[in-house]
Amino acid sequence: MSTRASTSTSIAATVYRGDSIENTHLAHVAVVDANGRLLYSFGDPYRMTLVRSAAKPAQALAVLETGALERFGFDEADLALMCASHSSEPRHIERTQQMLAKAGVGEADLRCGGHPPLSDAVYVDWLKRDFKPGGVCSNCSGKHAGMLAGARSIGAALSGYELPDHPLQQRVKHTVADVCDLPDDAVEWATDGCNLPTPAFALDRLARLFAKLAAAQDASSSGSSGDTPRTAALARIYRAMTRYPELVGGEGRFFTLLMRAFDGALVGKVGADGSYAIGVRASAQTAKLAEADGAIGMAVKIENGNLGVLYAVVAELLAQLDIGTVAQRAALDAFHAPKMLNTMGVEIGRLALSVELEPHR
Repeated sequence: MSTRASTSTSIAATVYRGDSIENTHLAHVAVVDANGRLLYSFGDPYRMTLVRSAAKPAQALAVLETGALERFGFDEADLALMCASHSSEPRHIERTQQMLAKAGVGEADLRCGGHPPLSDAVYVDWLKRDFKPGGVCSNCSGKHAGMLAGARSIGAALSGYELPDHPLQQRVKHTVADVCDLPDDAVEWATDGCNLPTPAFALDRLARLFAKLAAAQDASSSGSSGDTPRTAALARIYRAMTRYPELVGGEGRFFTLLMRAFDGALVGKVGADGSYAIGVRASAQTAKLAEADGAIGMAVKIENGNLGVLYAVVAELLAQLDIGTVAQRAALDAFHAPKMLNTMGVEIGRLALSVELEPHR
């Protein structure tokens, strides 16, 4: 059931140029515990949301459950790249090439195209070298390499692996719905920028997915005898992302800095056009949050897709929930309170945050 808030109460941030309002930004937030119970919200926590690349851990789960990682010798770093929206740095391209070689496929099999990199530094380097990016340079190349390995692992054709009716994508669709505690028909599908199917579902279910990732790592660390293969697989994904944050993103990227700063205490992933999710392992801090049971998950959607505002809002929510230490959160200060400078370095405005979580009892 949706509890849509009015437009005015969903304004999470306002951009001022001088004393004048230039832009306002609407947002929606859902925070859940390990059982999926809604703890806090802002705007509409049930907004039907195209989560884009924030779904990559669930898509990687589907590939992992085919047995592809063991069959082709993929390691933890490869799994991290499968969850990545990377910066096309040399290490990202080289690892993609290595993954393709392990799976016995080539760049020509990739159904993602090259594009300008997400890193300004990489873009300058490419321009200097007149470099033309191919599929291995796509920020989603790790996901595609994993999909090719998954197709081979189940004995399906490589051709058309990106199409919605391909046997691998049918498995992915069911896995995504299942891990979000949804029936298959509650998830809508479109085509992502990288040419793979991308899911849409209620925002609180994205928070649920990331709470499950964090809870799985809690169970794995405690040596719980009740671990299921699914829990073990989710914990494996959590460890891969948090141990190799530079592969998930790249130098200077928000979610790489976030996971580095929190040193395994949380996992985070961006999705294009303003979606973000975080899973936080259980701690004394999470236990104080509306009597949360175990790990928590947080999902955010910025209505107009502005990534700068998205990162500021996520940093603000971590502060409101008192997640981590002041020093850990300080690693995100440049995103939390970004300076608005013109070409002469003059400060000409500010971003004012008005997002305030409402507890659910």
